[in-house]
Amino acid sequence: MKVMQVLPALDGGGVERGTLEVAQYLVHQGHESVVLSAGGALVPQLEREGSRHICLDIGRKSPFTFKQIWQVRTLLRREKPDILHLRSRMPAWVCWLAWRGLKPEERPHLVTTVHGLYSVGRYSSIMCRGERVIAVSDTVKSYIEQNYPKTDRQRVRVIFRGIDPEVFKRGYRPGESWLQQWRAQYPQMDGQRVLTLPGRLTRLKGHHDFIDLIRDLRADKLPVHGLIVGGEDPKRQAYARELRQRVRSEGLENAITFTGARSDIREIYAVSDLVLSLSTKPESFGRTVAEALSLGAAVVGYAHGGVAEILDAVFPPGKVPCRDQVRLKLVVTDLLAHPQEPGAMPFLQQQMLEQTLNCYRECLDGGLNG
Repeated sequence: MKVMQVLPALDGGGVERGTLEVAQYLVHQGHESVVLSAGGALVPQLEREGSRHICLDIGRKSPFTFKQIWQVRTLLRREKPDILHLRSRMPAWVCWLAWRGLKPEERPHLVTTVHGLYSVGRYSSIMCRGERVIAVSDTVKSYIEQNYPKTDRQRVRVIFRGIDPEVFKRGYRPGESWLQQWRAQYPQMDGQRVLTLPGRLTRLKGHHDFIDLIRDLRADKLPVHGLIVGGEDPKRQAYARELRQRVRSEGLENAITFTGARSDIREIYAVSDLVLSLSTKPESFGRTVAEALSLGAAVVGYAHGGVAEILDAVFPPGKVPCRDQVRLKLVVTDLLAHPQEPGAMPFLQQQMLEQTLNCYRECLDGGLNG
């Protein structure tokens, strides 16, 4: 089969990584893989792994983007994909309007993936118009049922995001050269219990709760060091300055380190005593939580959304009610004193890929036509 996946760009992130994983799997299975996006840093990898990239910017939230409907329609007539897989709202609208303008016999089968708990409304409803609608967790399935009740439930397929257990291998330890560089770069962590909060510097990730936690643990004379791992959002630089100012005003400069964006997150999980997930808004899945647990790192997280699903399945002791600072401190203190091993990771990449391909085949085999 020929599959065309569509998303805004290929610069990094969970949706982008999932797109590359599916693209590579399609090629390995002997299918043709095409990705339509505005381009980005991941395009060379995509092409190295056997897919073709078509550069078209249909991800910008602007009325002018709709001028490209005719161009996309021409592209679909030329490429003749069997499956058109839409992964983001603005490109989905452009592609759906282009698709609808084709003769029925010219139309590819339409698949959409609901990657996030989007704001509810007509704009987001486009992600429920696929012949198959992939939900990346049971949380997302419930979101669809509650907010878009007209969506035929028989079209919805829950396909959890998956972790590669060879990349995030249980018991993985960094090499000695990495450890030496790490210690040289961050000597302030020597002899400390390391608590890591991964994620970009955006307000919903719970950084202030994390700072509160480190402050309170240090007040109890616990030798902990907080590690905030993530790049600054260019649109939210004031928030990044606010966090750094707060750390200074609390006198925690030697207790909390901002690493910025890092490409060695696996190694950082491996040297952390605990990994935290403190998002105040429910996550659709929670990839960082699954990655850390797959390695065998203990995770403490606010138990809602996809993070609650992962912790329920793999590490129930790490569950904390959202924004319950007292409980958070108790759970972290207990796990530092009495470490516990996570269970086996059930959310695997291979399973995700096989289920996605089966979803495509269902469309080609007929039934529940779009």
